[in-house]
Amino acid sequence: MPITKSAIKALKQSEVKRVRNVNKKRTLKSVIKKTADVKDLPKAQSVIDKIAKTGYIHKNKAARLKSRLAKKLAAK
Repeated sequence: MPITKSAIKALKQSEVKRVRNVNKKRTLKSVIKKTADVKDLPKAQSVIDKIAKTGYIHKNKAARLKSRLAKKLAAK
């Protein structure tokens, strides 16, 4: 366990960030899996953009995910 005040604070901050990142990861995976129709695509793209804006994923990865999702739904 951390001893110094700064180490205690860093531990608390890293735990908060870890929880946020786990939630973002879960949201991203679920929105991609649940998008089954073209009418759901704008909502999914919005969620992906928001997650990219916070820095969890890179903007190019977000663009790639949106493109692949749109391509998959267009093929149906």
